[in-house]
Amino acid sequence: MGRCVARLAAVVLTAALSACQPTPLVQGVAWQVDNAHLEPHGDWQALGATDLLIQWTAVDGTAFVAGSGLPQAPHLPDWPRIAREPWAQHVLVGLSGRFDEADARAHAAQLVDESIRLAAAAPPLQIEGWYFPVEVDPTWQDAARLAPLLARLPKPLWISVYDRSNIGGAALANWLDDWLPHDVGVLFQDGVGVYARGPEAARAYADALAARLGPSRVRIIAEAFRPDVGKPFRAATAAELKPQLDAYRGYRTYLFDGPHYVSRELVSGLLR
Repeated sequence: MGRCVARLAAVVLTAALSACQPTPLVQGVAWQVDNAHLEPHGDWQALGATDLLIQWTAVDGTAFVAGSGLPQAPHLPDWPRIAREPWAQHVLVGLSGRFDEADARAHAAQLVDESIRLAAAAPPLQIEGWYFPVEVDPTWQDAARLAPLLARLPKPLWISVYDRSNIGGAALANWLDDWLPHDVGVLFQDGVGVYARGPEAARAYADALAARLGPSRVRIIAEAFRPDVGKPFRAATAAELKPQLDAYRGYRTYLFDGPHYVSRELVSGLLR
């Protein structure tokens, strides 16, 4: 009897301690690789991040991994070190993309060919799935031609979607469901960073997508930037970013993007 009581007490104590643990603000962080941001460092795990979304492993025909057959960047990331980071325990590996969106859409078939080679040369990470970095939105009239191309890529597979025209979450979900293969997930760009909508409206979009596509196929990209004077963007402040993260609780959420916008100082501000 005494042993049973001790076990019960231990179970109750464990449950109580778990209940006291704060809910993570985010689950992941995104990283848009470029020559100036090859070595991501940050305290993103303090916010709860265990996942890494890599925007791409090749952009504009230059690869940041070895062995793909594409021309390599002058310097490559330290992939083994990144694999050990606490915020990179579950990785979505981005494939081949272009900086220019119109160019990427026009050459989607070529990017798929390159992506297949990149997947075969994937870095030594804890890979949870793949991301094809040709972004879609409802103004792209030929988006449906992606469907057979996506079928050629490894799974699990994700794409990202945004809606600057504000057609609404239900209409966006219907549009995607008309053509997107059912084994492809959606990373919804919230649009808050470009002032397309507020956090509560972005949450309503995600809810509509989850209702139509299924909750397991929907994750959120929280834009951690804001328009700036004299240059495209600046980092969001903690006061600006916190309402986004609070609104998205319950969804797997990635900060876009960590190395460019989410400094250690911003992490500290969010935790305060």
